Amino acid sequence: MKQQDAKPEQALPHDLILEGRNKLTVTGVRRVIRCDAEGAAMLTSKGTLELTGAELSVTSLDLDRGEVKLTGRVDTLEYTAEHTPGGFLRRLVR
Repeated sequence: MKQQDAKPEQALPHDLILEGRNKLTVTGVRRVIRCDAEGAAMLTSKGTLELTGAELSVTSLDLDRGEVKLTGRVDTLEYTAEHTPGGFLRRLVR
């Protein structure tokens, strides 16, 4: 891939649209880490999003646009903190 074709890391806007707790649209998705009937994890432009539920399935996946659509019962949505390499030690050394 040529350098000019590369997309900036923060270019994708990130939104969650949950309809009736059984249809979820996520934008700003960079990569789907895992997805099964009980949960999913995806890297977004705002961090890692993890969700749990039941009978979850991906109905649409377009990573060029950064969009994932899921159906099924959504129980939890949680962002996990991004870890900075050497963060703790870096603070101690200051």
